[in-house]
Amino acid sequence: MTSSDAVSGEIQPERTVGRRDVFDGRVIQLHVDEVELPNGKRTTREVAEHADAVVVLPIDESGRALLVRQYRYPIGKDLLEAPAGGIDPGEDPDEAAQRELQEEIGYKAGRLDGLGGFWTAPGFCTEYMYAYLAGDLSPSSLAPDEDEDIVVERHSLDAIREMIRDGRIVDAKTIAAYWMALDRLG
Repeated sequence: MTSSDAVSGEIQPERTVGRRDVFDGRVIQLHVDEVELPNGKRTTREVAEHADAVVVLPIDESGRALLVRQYRYPIGKDLLEAPAGGIDPGEDPDEAAQRELQEEIGYKAGRLDGLGGFWTAPGFCTEYMYAYLAGDLSPSSLAPDEDEDIVVERHSLDAIREMIRDGRIVDAKTIAAYWMALDRLG
């Protein structure tokens, strides 16, 4: 059967039969679950619990996107990214989007349009990311996170498309937010 022939409801959930907590950190919690598959076999699933997050593509009055360049320790290089960050406990995703804009680029959005969302790595991680398009930007700064060293860059949408194509932008959330925003931008 091809994916276009699939009928809703055919996939049965896996049943958790045991859990072993491995790590409880500031950003993630790790556990290994023993699960029973629909066919009765058992296997393990490694899970990284991570808070939900937001990614925002802010567009200035001249139609350029404000992106952030920052060093990413796990991969040992800097990346060009859309502003993004975790949703604090009790915080609404819209509020988190505005906070991240103020912390990372020093602007607040007069217009914040939800674009939908996506699972960042559903094979092992629980993080769900809400995507936004921001416009009508006005200066408004909040103190940046102490562990971030960010440089703000402005790029045309055509330049971003070219940087995605040629591999200068390789951050998945930025690529997703860019393509999600194109429908709204026309």
